[in-house]
Amino acid sequence: MPASVFAVHSSDGYTMTKPTRVSIVVVAGLGVENDVHSGATVKHRSRMKANPDQPNLRQVHLIHNELFDELRDKGFEVHPGMMGENITTSSIDLLGQPTGTLLHIGDDVVLEITGLRNPCAQLDGLIPGLMSATLDRDDDGELVRKAGVMTVVIEGGVVRPNDEIRIELPAGERLPLEPV
Repeated sequence: MPASVFAVHSSDGYTMTKPTRVSIVVVAGLGVENDVHSGATVKHRSRMKANPDQPNLRQVHLIHNELFDELRDKGFEVHPGMMGENITTSSIDLLGQPTGTLLHIGDDVVLEITGLRNPCAQLDGLIPGLMSATLDRDDDGELVRKAGVMTVVIEGGVVRPNDEIRIELPAGERLPLEPV
């Protein structure tokens, strides 16, 4: 099955859950139009406290739909949009992509993966224990963050459910994703 968009979400207010939309518009260098996290500089409240002038490497948040299946198997009733993502994907290994991977969505949109979403305690406000359920350990004991990836918008346009996603790996050395 080809990689695709499962659902799209946005919110103009600081809420964890983002309502599902028929489509979203992404704007180059900014993020999702009319979304609270859109902007050239960081818009996440904790990051604005630290340095409001830092570049926004978290313009568009993507989570793989398969994570919701995994969480349901652990007893958490979580659905697309609940964890604050803008785009829920299907049939793509988001977490396995290197930093700088380009995601071509539909005919026009290009997003660049900047890093991992670091799950926060706000997830426990949705469902107690959800934050730790989005974390794991690999065979070497290293922390694995499963709450999706963050991207910046290289080319804007409209994103809709069922849009195909094509992966373009970065040239040169492929660096693993780190939290941003």
